[in-house]
Amino acid sequence: MTLHEHLTEFAGLPVLRFEPGTEELDAAAFAWRVGGGYDVKWRDELHTLLDSVDAGRITALVAGWWGHEGAEHYPPTALIEVADRLPVLRALFVADVVMEENEISWIQHGDVTPLLAAFPQLETFEVRGGDGLRLTPFASTSLRRMRFESGGLPGQVVKAVAESDLPNLEHLDFWFGDENYNYGDEVRVGDLAPFLSGERFPALRRLGLENADFQDDIAAAVASAPVVAQLSSLSLAMGTLTDRGAELLLSGQPLTHLESLDLHHHFLSDAMMQRVRDALPGVDVDLRGQEENDGEFVFVAVSE
Repeated sequence: MTLHEHLTEFAGLPVLRFEPGTEELDAAAFAWRVGGGYDVKWRDELHTLLDSVDAGRITALVAGWWGHEGAEHYPPTALIEVADRLPVLRALFVADVVMEENEISWIQHGDVTPLLAAFPQLETFEVRGGDGLRLTPFASTSLRRMRFESGGLPGQVVKAVAESDLPNLEHLDFWFGDENYNYGDEVRVGDLAPFLSGERFPALRRLGLENADFQDDIAAAVASAPVVAQLSSLSLAMGTLTDRGAELLLSGQPLTHLESLDLHHHFLSDAMMQRVRDALPGVDVDLRGQEENDGEFVFVAVSE
């Protein structure tokens, strides 16, 4: 799977890029897109948007590609400078970058912790890309949804989320990626223990542990994880799930209380796919994207 299309909807709002004429629109009715090409200075476009629309009503922003400009154009840096002009910002997506602009594993990030501190009212925070991405443990009573899309997510980021104080976090997604693209800081299944215990994040209802090259090991850990009982939705999609992992998952605790189980992009046999369906008759199970398992080579959906 490759990412070829920019977001068209975010935080329940249509995504719109500012252009002459859109200043007359209700700023609260859109998720405003800033940047998205090599001909754009990201910081300058952000200021144009804020000077043109009623910035005090913007609730959602999508940060597109900032090219190879200086650090001042890195969206978190530029946004921190204008935090006081975005008092009701509730949702932020950093790096809605598609393959034609930059490979996901090449998106250069920095420390996003100051950004979260500058916008303590954020309810949704999503990031694409992992190279150089850093995070330190933080606290937020506002955050409801957090998502990391990566072809190689640094283990330090996962550990920082695990150590954060997020009592109202309801939806958490990690794309772990391929170990070849996490630049020596790979995630281990043991790093997921705080998310699986059911104690650290009491409000969690939707959990995605996805795009992993150790998907079978994740399935084995999830099979006995206390957090599963509190979930309505579970995703182990986009990774290297094989019959071994599915067998372990089905042999564990009941999953029949789930509303949905997403396993799309997998390496299950036809027989195992049927077993999963039969075991979970009332659950919306996504088994799209069956890949051939030759016993030698399996791969995640998104890496480079």
